[in-house]
Amino acid sequence: MQTLGVYIHIPFCVRKCVYCDFLSAPATQETQRLYVEALKKEIRENAGLYTEHAVETIFFGGGTPSLLREGHIKDILSILKIYYKISPNVEITLEANPKTTDLKKLCALKAAGINRLSIGLQSTDNNELKTIGRIHTYDDFLQTYSDARAAGFDNINIDLMSALPSQTLKSWTNTLKNVLKLTPPPEHISAYSLIVEEGTPLYEHIDCFPPVPDEETERQMYYETSRILGEYGYTRYEISNYAKQGYESRHNRIYWQRGIKHTHDYVGFGLGASSTVSCRRWKNTSDMSAYLAQTADIKEDIQTLSQTDLMEEFVFLGLRMTSGISAAEFYQTFQKSIDDIYKVPLEKWISQGLLVREGDNIRLTDRGIDLSNTVFADFIL
Repeated sequence: MQTLGVYIHIPFCVRKCVYCDFLSAPATQETQRLYVEALKKEIRENAGLYTEHAVETIFFGGGTPSLLREGHIKDILSILKIYYKISPNVEITLEANPKTTDLKKLCALKAAGINRLSIGLQSTDNNELKTIGRIHTYDDFLQTYSDARAAGFDNINIDLMSALPSQTLKSWTNTLKNVLKLTPPPEHISAYSLIVEEGTPLYEHIDCFPPVPDEETERQMYYETSRILGEYGYTRYEISNYAKQGYESRHNRIYWQRGIKHTHDYVGFGLGASSTVSCRRWKNTSDMSAYLAQTADIKEDIQTLSQTDLMEEFVFLGLRMTSGISAAEFYQTFQKSIDDIYKVPLEKWISQGLLVREGDNIRLTDRGIDLSNTVFADFIL
């Protein structure tokens, strides 16, 4: 039986953060209700496509999924449990913003089946939070974290973001240390570096914001993140993700390991959600009216992945994992030697110290992780 990761997109938020380029916006309670009904319809009507799959992970992302009423989350999970084969140890994650939950709501979400919480903190510095448009303070986060533990959540991720406007190396390391002081500390930490995306308020009005850290400071932040979290017992298992032993994100591993294990499929339900099943990839419409109506096929940009596409996925998704990729698995998957296909970039980056090869294993070095996008570009055939 094939593995299926299910992503549920909730495109609602209280207000957009200045750096956000995700498909999300504020919405009325009625729009949210109509959206949940359309979402349940999509999930139900596509169930026949996945009778040979076992759902190993479910991920509510956004937007701000915790903005939905807990009854809506419960209804969505109920539809999935009725129409899909759900693994007994399924991982069910919900992204939460500290200003959109309380103890009662978190208890209801836990009772509904959510067993992993991902809290968007970004920074413990209130000035930095205000600058990037977050709706919460550090104290709001502390209350949410305390409530989550009281509600019984024992698998919590915290999202952090470096290279923010006005952020210094000291304020970033303070954020890391503040999070590590939590009792108990989080099981998982995602530490991303800000990317100023075109079309966001930050991009359009960059001169109106405090300057972002220079390249050298950003690199120091990157190294300090790995050093400090390592000292506290977190293993870096992917470029931006750290976990205590046994708490790696199973859902995200489905994305990163799909190129290696083609039995790992993922389907996205909701506005603009992306899917890759077998050798087919598509995304849903980003038009809210069309999604709510669902009077026509909402799938767009449908493509059939070629062997070349799959080989590229195998390499640059697999190399995101610090465990790297296996030359033998590449051959078993494609009946071709990785050295025949990627001889030039492999030799180039190994000689420059960005990749290392130990027997069958090929992985990024610490410096290679720092320059991973440059390395990955060379593996596009």
